[in-house]
Amino acid sequence: MEKELIISASTDEVQIAMLEDKQLVELHKEKKNNHFAVGDVVLGKVRKIMPGLNAAFVDINDEKDGFLHYLDLGPSYNSFEKYLRLAMNGDASVKTLKNFNIEPVFGKTGNLSNVLKVGQYLLAQIDKEPISTKGPKLSGDVSFAGRYLVLVPFSQKIKGSEERNRLRRLIQSIRPENFGLIVRTVAEGKSVADLDGDLRMLMDKWEDMTVKLKKVNSPQIVESELGVASALLRDVLNDDFNTIYCDNELTCTELREYLRAIAPDKVDIVKHYKMETPIFEQFGVQRDIRRAFGKIVTIRSGIYLYIEHTEAMHVIDVNSGNHIKAGTGQEDTALQVNIESAKEIARQLRLRDMGGIVIVDFVDMQKAEHRRELYEVMTAEMKKDKARHTILPLSKFGLMQITRHRVRPAIEVDVQEKCPFCEGTGTIKSSLTVVDDIESNLRYLKVSQTEKKLTIATHPYIQAYITKGFKSLRRQWQRKYRIRLTVKPMESYNLLEYKFFNSIGDELSM
Repeated sequence: MEKELIISASTDEVQIAMLEDKQLVELHKEKKNNHFAVGDVVLGKVRKIMPGLNAAFVDINDEKDGFLHYLDLGPSYNSFEKYLRLAMNGDASVKTLKNFNIEPVFGKTGNLSNVLKVGQYLLAQIDKEPISTKGPKLSGDVSFAGRYLVLVPFSQKIKGSEERNRLRRLIQSIRPENFGLIVRTVAEGKSVADLDGDLRMLMDKWEDMTVKLKKVNSPQIVESELGVASALLRDVLNDDFNTIYCDNELTCTELREYLRAIAPDKVDIVKHYKMETPIFEQFGVQRDIRRAFGKIVTIRSGIYLYIEHTEAMHVIDVNSGNHIKAGTGQEDTALQVNIESAKEIARQLRLRDMGGIVIVDFVDMQKAEHRRELYEVMTAEMKKDKARHTILPLSKFGLMQITRHRVRPAIEVDVQEKCPFCEGTGTIKSSLTVVDDIESNLRYLKVSQTEKKLTIATHPYIQAYITKGFKSLRRQWQRKYRIRLTVKPMESYNLLEYKFFNSIGDELSM
């Protein structure tokens, strides 16, 4: 699969489009003035404890307090609390955690009011950005993600993916004391030097944070996550990526520097786009956005989706439209429609970054094997999605339930505009009312400006209404106002639009 990143960076926003085989599959937007990003580590101060929720609101130096639930403190909270106390007192030994005595694992049950006190400082990580009226969601389980490894302080577990035994041996040889490591799937086939280099970068972040904690005495960020472009590269970069286009020279430089650190062989794939045509227009991204966003999404073969967003969930309705395939019965046609729709729905979830509960109403199918095949297709397509998700088989009503974890606000692109004629009401004045307005203005022009010959330009529908029949309105107005009238049809006019012109063709204002 061929992958490309198209990056449009302005002074206040970065937009990133990911293309797979020239098709838009992900769209990321980030304001440059965003205070927090997922992954940022903050020094917070407990502002209020809510016993009923078993949670606390934490001052993190933002307009909205962070939200921390008891279960999100993490199993290593006791060790983190001890580490924070020592770091803020300037104890240099916690920079590497050598000879650090790890505290007992924090219990999964209990009351937060027995653990935290108002005014207490704590170390936390942004787990979810502010969404709607909600502030950032916090986690007490701080970790640092790298290209191949995730550094987990105070954890004794070692997790791997493939090549489990080989990677376990390599990690055991480089793992710092009192740190756990999670091996990411992209580490498959990598040497110990690659893993050690990534680990060194993560340890530098830990040590840098430890030094900062000695100097701070108020809620603030103590270690920032990478920018959205670099973080995306870190998580998705693989051998399938062949080009990254960016229209901002500074962003190009930052990306090259980051690639030089994590994948030196990929530095040359970053290309600075210098053409006058906007980068999203040049690569067809803007066109794909207009097609993919909106209430109705059309798929090939005439299939289309209705996508509705509510406060509680997202609802997707599959419609076969004019999809017809010769030689197949209703059941086979329904299966084909549903399979094509499932592929587009998986893309839409990634593209819009839809989170929470998603209900999909597929076309009804009677055969159990077809329903099972559809579930397998959806599961396979959703494997391309990095977000955590759960898919349930079709219910007896033909509904599929999907939950998808979202850490940022969903992408919303408004591809519709308010109708300039009805102002969004869905109704316009009747043609009879328009005719009355025309006559009123005709009377004004005759009386106040003593015009003797006028041309009325209007929509063909109104023109036909005015001139139809021997006793047409045009003839009646000519006799009534003693004026010569010509009514000219204009296909470019909307139904309510009309203009008056004098005998020499000048438009008359009223």
